[in-house]
Amino acid sequence: MEFHRNNSSPSSSNSSSMSAAGTPNPQKTDDPMHSWWESVSKARSRIHSLATILPNSHSSALSSLADSERPALSLLSSLAAYSAVSSSLSGSQSDPLCHWLYDTFLSSDPHLRLVVLSFLPLLSGLYLSRLHHRHDDNNHHDPPSLSGFEAVLLALYAAETKSRNGKPLIATVPDLSLPSIYHSPLRKPQNSNANAPSSVAVISPPLEPLLAVKSTKRASIVGAALQSYFSQISHMPSWSKLEFCRFLAGWAGQDCPCRRDLDRVPSNTLTLTLDDDGDGGGSNGGCDREIEIESVGEMMGKVQIHDSDGLAKGDRIPLPWEILQPALRILGHCLFAPLNPQEVKDAASFAVRCLYARASHDLVPQAILATRSLIQLDNRARDAAKVAAAATNPNTPTKVKKPEILLVSK
Repeated sequence: MEFHRNNSSPSSSNSSSMSAAGTPNPQKTDDPMHSWWESVSKARSRIHSLATILPNSHSSALSSLADSERPALSLLSSLAAYSAVSSSLSGSQSDPLCHWLYDTFLSSDPHLRLVVLSFLPLLSGLYLSRLHHRHDDNNHHDPPSLSGFEAVLLALYAAETKSRNGKPLIATVPDLSLPSIYHSPLRKPQNSNANAPSSVAVISPPLEPLLAVKSTKRASIVGAALQSYFSQISHMPSWSKLEFCRFLAGWAGQDCPCRRDLDRVPSNTLTLTLDDDGDGGGSNGGCDREIEIESVGEMMGKVQIHDSDGLAKGDRIPLPWEILQPALRILGHCLFAPLNPQEVKDAASFAVRCLYARASHDLVPQAILATRSLIQLDNRARDAAKVAAAATNPNTPTKVKKPEILLVSK
């Protein structure tokens, strides 16, 4: 499916830069003030068009966003606007919100494109969950159309394909067979092309242009869209990241208790066998008693991860590596970015543990290694945060000295 935009004619767009006599307009098109005003006008137009789609109860809030100095960024940081779109999104071919997202992403304004990217966790979550539910529901003879979701995902996929320019995503991996550059000078061999050890890993192969969502290419399309989201994740609001973490936990499944395997730290215990006299000999044949001495201190303190019934949303779905790989990058940012709120970090911690349990059951080696590493890093970061909080807390209880007792002879 493809949406069509109502573009203005070239003559009308060029008339503003030409005078009535056919001479160039003295106002330059590269004027920063002119570019800023054009961007603001375009953003206000998109916000007003969104207000006509949403219910009337949200029109006043959107009008205030349009009147701001930076309307696109105000829309990006508005939780009320995000909630309004989330509650009204259906994903069908006739869904006006999908048309609005499609047209807004095709605009040239980078801030408006960020607004569309902020809805990608919701789009991909609803799309994959409903698609899986539709295939599993045998009694549903007329499944709802998801063409609106697919059109927006195809637009994101096309933009990612164009940005890569036919090249794969690669990463440089250190070659352990070579000496370290910090211990020996870097010397290039005489024939650098022959017998040179490879230190480049392909993260994602080149993307081919697609005009429709096929079942064999669906994972690649969603994965490329998630990669676009990850490339701009530092600009995404916290509720968008939280939405993705909750959907990902639902996709992985959260009912398996093995997700806590890496959090089970054995307590330091000491078992002593004492006889009735308490001398520890045990040779008198008396009744033995076991005394268990547990280590003192809380496990995780206030930074411990607690399960929540409302933390996951969506159904358990297949998770191919094309989707799981960019999802793990997003989770890494949600876990360790310093500016993320604690709610996002907790949701990401829960989601990565669900993915670890899922990968352990599905026996996916690369997913097990990736999720295990993220869990271990998360445990270390939380332990360090607990120690730092205890060191800086002035109300931390300290050991009270016993009062001195002076013995005076009478």
